[in-house]
Amino acid sequence: MNNIRCMDDLFQNKYRKRAARLNNWDYGSNGQYFVTICTARRKPYFGKFEESGFAPSDIGEYARQCWLSIPDHYEFVQLDAFVLMPDHLHGILGFGKKIRTEWKVNEFGPQQENLASVIRGFKMAVTSYALSQSFEFKWQSRFFDRLIRNPNELDQIRDYIRDNPRNWLKYP
Repeated sequence: MNNIRCMDDLFQNKYRKRAARLNNWDYGSNGQYFVTICTARRKPYFGKFEESGFAPSDIGEYARQCWLSIPDHYEFVQLDAFVLMPDHLHGILGFGKKIRTEWKVNEFGPQQENLASVIRGFKMAVTSYALSQSFEFKWQSRFFDRLIRNPNELDQIRDYIRDNPRNWLKYP
């Protein structure tokens, strides 16, 4: 008799987080990705809204600079719409690799030149800066992404990013 039980059966699939990635998609392939990255426990590390608009904290300003410098570190990335909020950021990253002959389905293991590696590099840079300045700071462990599938969806996401500060103030 075999006493080994599947973890899904053991925990009735209650404690597993569903993979946030699209099955059978190569996250290193060319395309546009809508990304949301949050701070841990949604703490407003990045700044606050004042009468004159959003006032970034030191770590918020550094996060903005790091985001804007992503193409300096990953030449295949083009930046599109971006907004920094008190406890999260939204941005669109376009991947445009000149020579792309290999397709790698999303898999567990070392990641390089794909969406996860770009986000990891960004988050590490901001975290390193926070540590060097003795700032309290921590990221949420995951990030949200969506492959943008067509020009209409791209326009809708750009509008969402642009309107995010106004909606934040309207629905705190």
